[in-house]
Amino acid sequence: QVELAESGGGLAQAGRSLRLSCAISGNIFRIHTMGWYRQAPGKQRELVATVTSDFRTTYVDSVKGRFTVSRDMEKNTDALQMNSLKPEDTAVYYCNAQGRLLYTYEALNAWGQGTQVTASS
Repeated sequence: QVELAESGGGLAQAGRSLRLSCAISGNIFRIHTMGWYRQAPGKQRELVATVTSDFRTTYVDSVKGRFTVSRDMEKNTDALQMNSLKPEDTAVYYCNAQGRLLYTYEALNAWGQGTQVTASS
């Protein structure tokens, strides 16, 4: 059993900042990639940012220079610092973790429950 617990998010004015955090718990052997996705009303879920176990990061073009993803390997947590928010950043944000389960070594692809981020103009 693996659980992802998200925190943070909420309402902020455009131009302001918010921070999301995600903590993973359960029978985990290894997490190789952690990431954040978002889904706006009427749109498909899209990748926002990822960070690997060797701290390589990727970002969707629309957030480059504004969002920063980080990771704590020991605590199995990651965070998404969102600066200079824009109204188009409004969406439900989901934490994702990919890796292997403990004991069985089965592939793991787990999701958080989602947290709302609203940037008002």
